[in-house]
Amino acid sequence: MIKNEILDHNQVQHKIRRIAYQIAEVYLNHDRIILAGIVGGGYTFAKELKKALSKIIDTEIILCKVTIDKTNPLAAIQTSIPTSDYENKGVIICDDVLNSGTTLIYAVKHFLNVPLDRLKTAVLVNRNHKKYPVKADFKGLSLSTTIEEHIEVQLEKKPFSVMLE
Repeated sequence: MIKNEILDHNQVQHKIRRIAYQIAEVYLNHDRIILAGIVGGGYTFAKELKKALSKIIDTEIILCKVTIDKTNPLAAIQTSIPTSDYENKGVIICDDVLNSGTTLIYAVKHFLNVPLDRLKTAVLVNRNHKKYPVKADFKGLSLSTTIEEHIEVQLEKKPFSVMLE
């Protein structure tokens, strides 16, 4: 299968910085921001967002790992921090790619069971194949692809990249 680079390392970093500035504007008056990264690429994306946000604002930024069984999204969702840590706070659910919206909508559903000050979503790549009425509030790139194509986001080690297969 042929891989085409959609974003190179510098472009990925630029997208992350741009999203960080957008988040900083929206959450300017919050004393704490929770970056809830979906296990896998979403959590890695959240870690990179935290690094970028830390250079922009003095607000406390907490990373939260969100574990979802993607084969059974109705199963209980686990978070790495207790509910009381994000209650009445600003939460941003992070994922690397928004494809059908299944993972993101179930993550949103989980956080809606807790009173929050604000809930937003952030993705590096939005594929526009949604089955559910969920959107990315902060996105690095919107990309129209075919169902057969696959987006591979590499944030685990440098150089970062986004590839289309």
